[in-house]
Amino acid sequence: MIIYFNLRHLEKKSLRLQGEASPEALDMQVDATVIQARHPLSYDIEIERLGNSILLRGRLAMSLQCTCVRCLKIFERRIELADWSCHLALEGEEAVPVTNDIVDLTPVVREDMLLSFPQHPLCEPGCGGLTWPPASGKEKTEKQGAGSVWTALDQLKLKKE
Repeated sequence: MIIYFNLRHLEKKSLRLQGEASPEALDMQVDATVIQARHPLSYDIEIERLGNSILLRGRLAMSLQCTCVRCLKIFERRIELADWSCHLALEGEEAVPVTNDIVDLTPVVREDMLLSFPQHPLCEPGCGGLTWPPASGKEKTEKQGAGSVWTALDQLKLKKE
């Protein structure tokens, strides 16, 4: 429980939450080698009570360390949900858990941030990927010619028994 508030504070007016939360505290460690959450999440949330529900509006932002899936370059990507909003029911089947008038917003924030992570991060939209052959083997390949892979197989002579 990192991002939470007391329902009693919403009886007379809306509430504003601001702060930062570490990726470890939010349990945002994804099992991906291409995305790593290493920087804290910053949040600025306005909370308003609407009868038997809560309306959350604000901004969520976090920087990710990503590896480009095409060229393997490591780069930073900032994820920002500038006009983030969420409606939480206090009663009914989909009601948010309330414990001693405390509502934990951590699962909601975590889910929306994880859904905004890129599935296949690219360092640039037009990234061409790795160059092949690598620069060190370029001269060798040019000398052998285009059919060099097959040339060695064409030279192979098998003994017939």
